[in-house]
Amino acid sequence: METKKKPLFIAFSSQKGGVGKSTFTALLASLLHYRLGYNVAVLDCDYPQYSLLKMRERDLKAVMENENFKRIAQKQFMTINKKAYAIEQCKVETALREADGLLQSSTIGLDVIFFDLPGTVNSAGILNTLMGMDYIFSPITADRVVVESTLSFTQALTDIIMKSGESTIKGIHLFWNQVDRREKSDLYDLYGRFISDLGFSLLKTYVTDSKRFRKESEAMEKTPFRSSLLPPDQRLMTACQLDLFMQEFLRTIEL
Repeated sequence: METKKKPLFIAFSSQKGGVGKSTFTALLASLLHYRLGYNVAVLDCDYPQYSLLKMRERDLKAVMENENFKRIAQKQFMTINKKAYAIEQCKVETALREADGLLQSSTIGLDVIFFDLPGTVNSAGILNTLMGMDYIFSPITADRVVVESTLSFTQALTDIIMKSGESTIKGIHLFWNQVDRREKSDLYDLYGRFISDLGFSLLKTYVTDSKRFRKESEAMEKTPFRSSLLPPDQRLMTACQLDLFMQEFLRTIEL
């Protein structure tokens, strides 16, 4: 009997807020589901904001009110012949159980389930949920507080994995986000060597800063970027090097 392949459980996680966890969850989920042909679901565990569920509501409104987005969406869903990926609300302590339930109830075979988690390890159940991930990606910015916080988080998680021996984690990977092109590259080289000396994995590509990371689909926009219903426009991806990041992301998870 042929058995279903278990989907990858992936989280963009960090102790520091405002570094792009929810943004990258939405961007990568939309790219995989709408453009690359994978089947994706998202569990929004980020209580009390539940920012991805709220994003979906705003995206639906934007598509209905923006004729250009409406045409893009109609063409997209007719071409790929599948629905928008599911975004389910859940508590972080029950996220793994909710994921199993989603797998049982889904009418399609899922390839990836993204988990949008709270931005603190003090949240109840978050460490147990993180231990159930296949891959964890932590966005960092060239800010001392952000770097130190992320490294502490990564070290603590690594120590717990080593002690318990029960984790499913295949890799924890840091990556640069919100990179200002005007900043000196030697700053990133210095941080990169420091991170490497600690034995942590840092992706080679980085994503440059763009106001579009802080803007969702709006009535005046001509092309989508951050949306749970549409993938980002290819030209906008190239402008902030999101396309290069996506390539390395896919190689890393071996999807």
